[in-house]
Amino acid sequence: QVQLVESGGGLVQAGGSLRLSCVASGRSISIHGMGWFRQVPGKEREFVAAISWNGASTYYADSVKGRFTISRDNAKNTVYLQMNSLKPEDTAVYYCAADRRTLRTGVRRDEYDDWGQGTQVTVSS
Repeated sequence: QVQLVESGGGLVQAGGSLRLSCVASGRSISIHGMGWFRQVPGKEREFVAAISWNGASTYYADSVKGRFTISRDNAKNTVYLQMNSLKPEDTAVYYCAADRRTLRTGVRRDEYDDWGQGTQVTVSS
């Protein structure tokens, strides 16, 4: 099992930027796809972005495409989410997750087994 710790959340004005980080420990994530999800109270946790094990492929929800960028540094066992042009509707708790399969990259919540504790992102209008 891998432990994931997110950081970088906070309060930002609409149009601003934040960079989230997710550091993994316990085992290497280098052969696992990694994803970011987000959740607001009363709603299902939704997919935001995912990146393949080698960083060659990335996937985004339509709502964040062109504004968010996912990246990874396997040497540091870390995944990032650069969020630009933030909107109030991006307000949520953001979670990092590791695909439970090797060499695969999921976009569904049920494809991920290991989750971080989440980091709050609040975008004011």
